[in-house]
Amino acid sequence: MSNGSTVTEFLLRGFSDVRELQVLHFVVFLVMYLAALVGNLLIIIAIVLNHHLHTPMYFFLGNLSVLDLGSISVSVPKSMFNSLLDTRSISYTACVAQVFLYVVFTTTDFALLTVMAYDRHVAICRPLHYERVMNRRPCIHMAVSSWLAAIVYSALHTGNTFQLSFCQSNVIDQFFCEIPQLLKLACSSSYCSEIGVIGFGVLLFFTCFLFIIVSYVQIFRAVLRIPSEQGRHKAFSTCLPHLTVVSLFLFTVSFAYLKPSSSSPSGLDLAVGVLYAVVPPMLNPVVYSLRNKELKAALKKLFVGRLFSKN
Repeated sequence: MSNGSTVTEFLLRGFSDVRELQVLHFVVFLVMYLAALVGNLLIIIAIVLNHHLHTPMYFFLGNLSVLDLGSISVSVPKSMFNSLLDTRSISYTACVAQVFLYVVFTTTDFALLTVMAYDRHVAICRPLHYERVMNRRPCIHMAVSSWLAAIVYSALHTGNTFQLSFCQSNVIDQFFCEIPQLLKLACSSSYCSEIGVIGFGVLLFFTCFLFIIVSYVQIFRAVLRIPSEQGRHKAFSTCLPHLTVVSLFLFTVSFAYLKPSSSSPSGLDLAVGVLYAVVPPMLNPVVYSLRNKELKAALKKLFVGRLFSKN
């Protein structure tokens, strides 16, 4: 094809051409999607209904659950639909929407993970100033700023990507529309502006990553100075889930975007796509609920309370 204006649809890569394996892919993705849906919805409901969880940490955790629901809903249902109907096509408009929404959700996710690192730093390193620094108004401002900055960045990113001329083909070597795979289809002379946007994004990503590392170095230094073992355990129990989620996010996204790109389709591309687009939204609720006693108590109270009220 000569340029981007001739593209009316893209073809997504399927996991298999065998009908039985397509049905298996549908079932596996359905189970993973329902697990992410139920887990994140339970966290949101528990935080909303339990007044003891109306704190900055759980406010940001609720936002993260919303983002996880959004990010997995952008990519997985379309892939399930394609496998079930034995098709590969996605319209040009739907591909644009998929790229825009996915970048919004993942960028906001990382911004809020950075804000949560700051929240934990203030709570442990400056506990006497916590209520003054992390009250309702600053928390709302930080959350709204994260969302707005991600929307602007995603609009810039998506606009630059789909202004490119696609000279190779319209076949995307992934089960959803993602920018690295779209750039492989573009003419080599047309994506200089997009490279600049990617470079700016990498700079912001590295700055946030550095801030998280510095915050946790100071947090662990402060925790080790806590005299009581119970106090250290409580501090670690609130920090380790967040640090685990940050590590999972950084590892999967870095591996996906920094691995050498190949011109030929590879099963590794699909595996990496699942690793960073499907697995984190499914595992995040498990990580937080397993390590957080307050959240486990709120979920237990939610189920037990509903059960006894019905009886």
